Amino acid sequence: MGNCLPKVGKAQEKPKPTNNKKAAASSSRDRLTESVLGKPTEDVTSLYTLGKVLGRGQFGTTRLATEKATGKDFACKSIAKRKLLTREDVEDVQREVQIMHHLKGHENIVTLFGAYEDKQSIHLVMELCSGGELFDRIVAKGHYTEKDAAALIRTIVSVVAHCHSLGVIHRDLKPENFLLFTKEEDSPLKATDFGLSVFYKHGQVFNDVVGSAYYVAPEVLKRKYGKEADIWSCGVILYILLSGVPPFWGETEQQIFDAVAKGHIDFATDPWPHISSEAKSAVRAMLQQDPKKRATADEILRHSWMKENGTASDKPLDNVILTRMRGFMNMNKLKKEALKVIAGGMSPEEIAGLRSLFQALDTDKSGTVTLEELKEGLAKQGSEVTQRELQALVESMDFDANGSIDYDEFCAATINMSQLQLEENMHRAFLHFDTDNSGTISKEELKEALKKLPGNLDANVEEVLADVDKNQDGSIDYEEFSQMMRNMQSSQVQRTVTNYRKGAIL
Repeated sequence: MGNCLPKVGKAQEKPKPTNNKKAAASSSRDRLTESVLGKPTEDVTSLYTLGKVLGRGQFGTTRLATEKATGKDFACKSIAKRKLLTREDVEDVQREVQIMHHLKGHENIVTLFGAYEDKQSIHLVMELCSGGELFDRIVAKGHYTEKDAAALIRTIVSVVAHCHSLGVIHRDLKPENFLLFTKEEDSPLKATDFGLSVFYKHGQVFNDVVGSAYYVAPEVLKRKYGKEADIWSCGVILYILLSGVPPFWGETEQQIFDAVAKGHIDFATDPWPHISSEAKSAVRAMLQQDPKKRATADEILRHSWMKENGTASDKPLDNVILTRMRGFMNMNKLKKEALKVIAGGMSPEEIAGLRSLFQALDTDKSGTVTLEELKEGLAKQGSEVTQRELQALVESMDFDANGSIDYDEFCAATINMSQLQLEENMHRAFLHFDTDNSGTISKEELKEALKKLPGNLDANVEEVLADVDKNQDGSIDYEEFSQMMRNMQSSQVQRTVTNYRKGAIL
C-alpha cells in the first residue's frame, strides 16, 4: 500500500525568478513583505511557547505552541516571509488567513485562533490535531470497509458543501490535507491547509493550474474550472479509500495528467469486483469528466450509498448564509444592534469572506442588495425561498428602512457566530451600549440604542427587557447580555425556522 500511494507535488508550482532577475526579486521582496497582515500584532512568543516541529511545508514550519496563560497546546504554522517572492505569494497568505476566519465554526475544519506577524514570519495559531494525516491512516489500513469509507467521505463532502455555501473553493483536497483530531480509531476529521483556496462568485471560471497531481480535475488541466473541481478530488479520495490505489496512475506527473484527461476508471481489478454497485455509482457520480454532469455536494450526500444509520437523507443542505439570515430575523433588536457593533469592529481579514459574498449578491454594483438580488443570489446557490420570507429577511436586516441591504447591515446579519466566543468582541459591544460605564445597560441607554430602529420605541425596549432582563431589575448586566448573545436561537426561533421550512406560515 505504501508503494501504491506515493505523495506527489502540486500540479503546478509557482514560478521562481530566473537568475537574471535575482537582484530585482531580492529588492522587491523587502517591499512585498514589510507588512503582510496589514496591521500591528502582538509578538507570538509573548503569548505562546513554540516547541517541537510538527511538520514542514514549502513556505514554512508547523510547531507545537503552548499558550503561556493557560498551558493549552495549539499548532503554530510559521510562514517565512523571505520565501514570499511575488505579490501573488503575499496575496495567497492574506487570502488563507481570510478564508480560515470565514470558515470558522465547522466541526470538521481546523480552527484558526490568531494570526501574528514579525519581521521574519507570519504565524498562524490553530487547533492542534494530534492524530496525524488521513494519508498515513490510509497507508496503514490499506483500504477501508464500505461503511467506514462512506463515513469518511460523508465528512469530507460536508466540508466541501460548507465551503461552497460560503463562496470558497478549496482547490487542494487530498488525504494529506485532512488531519485526525486524536489518535483514536474514531477520531474526528479536520480539513486544513487553505493556502490554495479562493473566494468565488457563481459562474466564475478559474484558469490557474493548482492542486496535487493525483487529485486534480480534468477541467483544471484545461484551465477552465469552478467549484466542481473539488467534487472530483473527493471522488479520487473515495476511490483510494475503497481500493487503496489512485484511479489515475502514472510514473511521472505528465503520465498522471494524461490518465486524468482520459478518465478511464478501473472497476475490474481487485477489490472492485467485491465492492457494491452503489459504491461504484457514488464514485462515478463524482468522477464525471464533464463538470456539468458531475454530482454536487448536496447530491452526493443524498446518494443511496451515503447512508448514515441505515438511511440516506433526502433533505437538501441548508445554505449557511440563509441559515444565518433566518436566525438573525428572529433575534431581538438589542442583539441585532450588538451584532452590528461587533461586525463593525472586526478586522478586514475576518470579514473578507462576507465582503466577497456581498459583492456576489450586489450584481448591479450599487453598494446595496435589493430583494430581487437576494432572491436571485440564493436561487443560484440552490436555495428557494418564498416572496414572503424574502420580504421578512430583507426587513429584518434593513436597519435604516430604506428598502435594501447595505454592506454593514449584511455583515451584522451574516457574521460568523464563532466571533461571539471572543470575550473582547462581547465586551466591546456591551461597552458600546453602557455609555456611563456603570456595568449595566439602563432603560434610558437601551432607548438610545434602539431609537433609530423601525417600530414603536417603547414597545421595542419592553420587548428586549422581557427577553433579556432575567432578574427583572429594569436593566441589563454583562452576564445577562452575554447570555443573550451566546444563546443563538431560543426554542421559539427554532419553531419559527421549522415552520418556515414546512411552509406553515408562508
